[in-house]
Amino acid sequence: MTRIGEKKSLKRSKAPKIWRIHRKNKKWTVKNIPGPHSGEKAVPLLFILRDYLGYAKTRREAKIILNKGLVLVDGRIRKDERFPVGVMDIVEIPKTEECYRVLPNRKGEMYLYKVPKEEKYLKIFSIIGKTLLKNGVVQLNLHDGRNILGDNTYKVYDTILYDLNKKEIKGHIPFKKGTLGFVVKGNNVSKMGKIVEIDKRKTGHSTVTLENKRERFKTLKEYVYIVGKGKSLISIPEVA
Repeated sequence: MTRIGEKKSLKRSKAPKIWRIHRKNKKWTVKNIPGPHSGEKAVPLLFILRDYLGYAKTRREAKIILNKGLVLVDGRIRKDERFPVGVMDIVEIPKTEECYRVLPNRKGEMYLYKVPKEEKYLKIFSIIGKTLLKNGVVQLNLHDGRNILGDNTYKVYDTILYDLNKKEIKGHIPFKKGTLGFVVKGNNVSKMGKIVEIDKRKTGHSTVTLENKRERFKTLKEYVYIVGKGKSLISIPEVA
């Protein structure tokens, strides 16, 4: 059912910068439906099939593929071509046994990084907030919009490794010096490095300094997702 006042299209010239699409050959494109990621932080599933993987030449062909239930996002069949897909999501094509992790490249555009099928249920979540529920129950607010129950050992900016199939936490990595961080936004987007310094500020944005074999760089704390301690818990390139 169409929502009253809902706009299904968007001018390509005004599309989010993370969308890796041609902006001048056509005027209009599809718009994300409300979903786990906010509109400016996700790409429509249509682009994944048509523009990124090339499994469809047109929107109509993409809809046929999706309606057959041939595409999963984070382990669930998705049939709406406007479903928003964002950073760290897992896109699976069971028929071809392909699994991809959605990541930003050096331009900040979302792209697909192929991962082994053993990782199709493993997802990294950054904790962006915490909510205290009744009876002292702690709810963790995660970067893709979902919420899960936790406790006070989990802090904002910490990372959890989550099993999408079993719906359980497999690991917890605190945001601290010595851990491995992956930058998801800003001038250093897609870079990975060991955290060597955290500059906490009471007012304004806290910053983080990271270091790898090539360089030392600084970025905002909220732009960094912790992905491991000595090495990354998931398959991820050092620089895309």
